[in-house]
Amino acid sequence: MKKWLFVGLCSIAPLSLAHVPDSALEACRNLSSGASCSMELPNGRVSGRCRNHPQSHGLACVPERKLTARSTGGGATGGRHTARKHTVVQSDGLQHTVPATEAPITFSEVSISIQGPWRVIEANGISEHKTGTFPNRGNPHEIEVQRYRFRVPAIPQIAAQSTPVPLQNFGIGLNGVPFDPSAAEWYLGNRGRWRYEALSGAIQLGVDDNYAHVQPNGAYHYHGIPTGLLQRLGVSKERHSPLIGWAADGFPIYALYAYADGWEPKSGIAAVTSSYQVKPGKRPKGSKEPGGYYDGTFVDDYHYVAGSGTLDECNGRMVRTPEFPKGTYAYFLTEDWPIIPRCYKGTPSEDFRRGPGNNQRKGATRRP
Repeated sequence: MKKWLFVGLCSIAPLSLAHVPDSALEACRNLSSGASCSMELPNGRVSGRCRNHPQSHGLACVPERKLTARSTGGGATGGRHTARKHTVVQSDGLQHTVPATEAPITFSEVSISIQGPWRVIEANGISEHKTGTFPNRGNPHEIEVQRYRFRVPAIPQIAAQSTPVPLQNFGIGLNGVPFDPSAAEWYLGNRGRWRYEALSGAIQLGVDDNYAHVQPNGAYHYHGIPTGLLQRLGVSKERHSPLIGWAADGFPIYALYAYADGWEPKSGIAAVTSSYQVKPGKRPKGSKEPGGYYDGTFVDDYHYVAGSGTLDECNGRMVRTPEFPKGTYAYFLTEDWPIIPRCYKGTPSEDFRRGPGNNQRKGATRRP
């Protein structure tokens, strides 16, 4: 049974982070996909339709609701745009997703090679799996072919201290689609402490069933569990995750499942778990402070609690894997926040830095 954390009158059950409220599952018991459903949430009873949840939880009731985030201006996460003025301070944790029904705009092209001290990843940023419809009501951009060329250390080393992931891609999937954990969305539009968590549900960003959407430059990118990619790679709770991508510092990225004892392949398979938790109590209240209860709406609502999960502060650990039987440090995508890691254990490549002359360039190919 899923655990609910009650803080005052707020329940923490982020469906967007792959936690499905029990009420959402119960509402679709004995129903078929697409059937109407209703469930009780902290903010009242809502109606929706039964849909297959990407993480194999079965049918779940997904609310049918309008985009409710109040904002001014325009743009999208991660690109250069006018900051939008948001006033939402609490969230029910439900991020509406756009069905992934659209075929890729062209073939996926990915090349990974070792060149001297570098692992060089070249890609056009197009997935092999289906995507949502873009533009859509929460994301005004169209998917376009990119020209990525990222160099990451072929033999990465753990640095003296970890490095936070700024507003840039954390890494890139084996399919050439980047992992981008952060959203350039702030409370009142003030770029400071209170940055919204991309998948908290407070701000509807038009993500599809792969928890992905599109940058202003046409770059399709993942904000959460890349369900289509994991399905194609055969990720299963029955076996250790296959390699799914590379981080900017050169260490490998896996997802969800690993050896129970990370160093012992014969120890069985277990879900890896984050060591982050929602802070207890209330946020500060002021002219530029949101107030309300910590509930996962903002990135700063979380804190690291060493030992509370199986992973460290960068959502990784030293492990043996099928690809690295002698051992390596590795990152993992998790069902719980942060999903995609928020810091690097090694030294990130400058190729992932966002800005003029970076590696997020559009090609000439567009949707036919």
